[in-house]
Amino acid sequence: MDGTLPPYNEDLVRQVLEEMKILFEQNQKEVALTVDGETGLFSGVHLRHASLERNKRCLLSYIYNRMLRIKGLRWEFGTVLPEDIKYNLCEQEIQWFTKYNKSLATYMRTVGLDLTQDMKPPKSLYIEVRCLEDYGEFETEDGTVVLLKKNSQHFLPRSHCEHLIRQGILEHIL
Repeated sequence: MDGTLPPYNEDLVRQVLEEMKILFEQNQKEVALTVDGETGLFSGVHLRHASLERNKRCLLSYIYNRMLRIKGLRWEFGTVLPEDIKYNLCEQEIQWFTKYNKSLATYMRTVGLDLTQDMKPPKSLYIEVRCLEDYGEFETEDGTVVLLKKNSQHFLPRSHCEHLIRQGILEHIL
């Protein structure tokens, strides 16, 4: 993701919708004439209907593509979008973004996991850490007990010590 989103092209969308309305009305008139007994050619109806379907597919593709990009921006920037990107969104896109944020937050609370924390897989399952303060005994999930004293260094499973790193008790040595 490149972190940008072009402005929502409201004028073009409006033009396409107006064209679709005109095509639909022309089809309705021609079909009504045929029902009233006049002979009409349905080739024009078919052509206009094909144009309506094409325009609909194009509009849906445009909206769907923007939605996917907005979803990607949520994962790239978090819950608050930069002003220059937010300025390029239409009102419905802002509403969708807000609802997506709420749904994602609810899901992460339900499973008890912050999915946005590690966007790239770790290079190794074990990391080297330094203890920044005396913590005492720390038991890993496999039952191993490690004594965490200030300035001591350990090679621990990443998943077992991430919460201690966030608390400032351990620091990851790169």
